[in-house]
Amino acid sequence: MIRISTIFIAICMVLVAASLGLVLYSVAGISGTESAIVALTALTFLILYNAVSMRLRDRTDVGSQIADLSRGTADLARQVAEFGRRLAAVEGRVVSANSTSADRIQAVVGEINELGVLVKQLAVSVASHDDMLSSGVPAPAPVSQPDFDRSAAPLATPAGEAAADIATAVINATPAPIAVAAEAAAPSRSQQGLLAAVKTAVEENRLDIYLQPMVTLPQRKVRYYEAVTRLRDDKDQVIAADDFIGVAEAGGLIGRIDHMVMLRCIQVLRRLMVRNKDVGVFCNVSAATLGHSANFAQCLDFLEANRALAPSFVLEFKQATFRNLGATETEHLAALSQRGYRFSIDHVSDLRIEPRELADRGVRFIKVPAALLLDPKQSSASDIHPSDLSDLLGRFGIDLIAEKIEGERAVVDLLDFDVRFGQGFLFAPPRPLRPEGASATAEAAPNKAQDPQAPQALAPQALVPNGSSNPAPTANPAIDPPARTTGNAALARRAAGPG
Repeated sequence: MIRISTIFIAICMVLVAASLGLVLYSVAGISGTESAIVALTALTFLILYNAVSMRLRDRTDVGSQIADLSRGTADLARQVAEFGRRLAAVEGRVVSANSTSADRIQAVVGEINELGVLVKQLAVSVASHDDMLSSGVPAPAPVSQPDFDRSAAPLATPAGEAAADIATAVINATPAPIAVAAEAAAPSRSQQGLLAAVKTAVEENRLDIYLQPMVTLPQRKVRYYEAVTRLRDDKDQVIAADDFIGVAEAGGLIGRIDHMVMLRCIQVLRRLMVRNKDVGVFCNVSAATLGHSANFAQCLDFLEANRALAPSFVLEFKQATFRNLGATETEHLAALSQRGYRFSIDHVSDLRIEPRELADRGVRFIKVPAALLLDPKQSSASDIHPSDLSDLLGRFGIDLIAEKIEGERAVVDLLDFDVRFGQGFLFAPPRPLRPEGASATAEAAPNKAQDPQAPQALAPQALVPNGSSNPAPTANPAIDPPARTTGNAALARRAAGPG
């Protein structure tokens, strides 16, 4: 629709041209034809001028509109990005809150289950004593802790039952004290003799993997396993890792040993994950292998081929290794981290820890001896109080594992430090795999300090080669010591007194 301003301009141009012709005809004395030609020429010039000016004005308007549209689009993109960032932050907080709530609920359920079992035992004991008093039969002398009914002791969660099935299906029936005694009975050797024995054991593949579980606290549900390496000489005498690692590094054999251990650990992990996807295996790697390019390349090729298991396969290094990293070691660690592998630190000698730096390098677990955490001197010798260490590490995605736990008192004290994982002879000693390959995992049989929740996951049952399982003899109640509980349930037992 033609705008009014355009019509007005056209009328004005016609009037100007007609006025110009009339002036020329009446004043200048020019003939009517010539005056009309001049008027038409003036009208044509005015029309062209108006058309050109309108075209230029339209171009200017379009350019400004495009600029405004660009600015609006940029502002809209920034607002969308800001809303996306805020939404991601909210989602992260929701996931973190859900995870924390689930962990707390799981812990409460475990404690309730333990307390329920204790209440049932107390009720049965009271009823038995009441029957004895009613019949006039003298009651037996009370014991400090009653025998635990293993058939009536449920694990804290269904995941715990799955872990129990795994350990029951693949555990070795060889008693742990025998293995420990075999290690203690190994005679001392000279360096040359020990090197020859280690070399022969490596060449003849006499390398054994012992597994020691790491459990959640206070539920004591098996969550991870640590692979401990042992060698056997030609007389089947066990050589502990602390005895042969230094000699193997000096003799250039540690690279082959680490590669063999990784192979066995991957086999164990694959078998475990058939039954439970949440289980993991810790594998120790020496500093010599990390710094040796040829040995590390061989291990890296193997780990690259098994990259799918990286989330459940943890490579463990000593604290001294991380404190003395060179350019080669740093590059090798970065290569492992890029492939999704996580790291753990053990042999911790002090609590001067930089969690941000370790988290950037891919460390997700730190093992600290229980005695070091509970040592009162560490509060003044370190930058942070031991009771705050777990919370500090958790902010950077690192889990604290208390190792070398040997007493129930230490467990109760560690719960005050918010330690979520524990490892030690209290829960289970290292147990050997079956020699015919990594077809069985090892876990401890009930011992003097065994938790009542653990025996279901620790009942020995050997795995025969054809895949069927023959249960081992059940525990003898005449020689098995009374079971114990931990955490708040242990405190409740102490408060209830002998039952």
